Amino acid sequence: MKTLMIGASVAALLAIAAPVAANAETTWYGNVGYAGISADDVNLGAIQGRIGAQFTPHIGVEGEVAFGVKDDTVLGTDVKLDNEYGIYAVGTLPVNDKFDLLARVGYARAEADVGGTSGSDDGVAYGVGAQYSFDGKNGVRADYTKYDFLGDADVWSVSYVRKF
Repeated sequence: MKTLMIGASVAALLAIAAPVAANAETTWYGNVGYAGISADDVNLGAIQGRIGAQFTPHIGVEGEVAFGVKDDTVLGTDVKLDNEYGIYAVGTLPVNDKFDLLARVGYARAEADVGGTSGSDDGVAYGVGAQYSFDGKNGVRADYTKYDFLGDADVWSVSYVRKF
């Protein structure tokens, strides 16, 4: 039921965004950076990438993928993030021509290895952040995302942003 509700929400958002995109100039962007992941007593790290489309100064969508690069050991058990991917609706509040505040909500899935056993989990993810543009094309973004799965994981990330 939860998956159906999330899917319906994303479909509704895309249905609203499609006409907006047809009437406006879409800005595409990509970013790559590092994400620190904390869930219960586990602290992991990942290289994270995103591709997004901003349909208006306030509405966009982005896809995200991450691959684990920092593992952890908890009570003698090795924990490793294999990958994470998700899709998000993004709301942007431009503060000025160089600085934006962001909020996003979406659905994500992660695959991990705990003590030699692989497994996956998925669910709702949401967060906030800020982005600073150096020259209109290049910038930096910092954000926080809360995953309502993986033991309610908290993810802090910093990334380089390139607008196309």
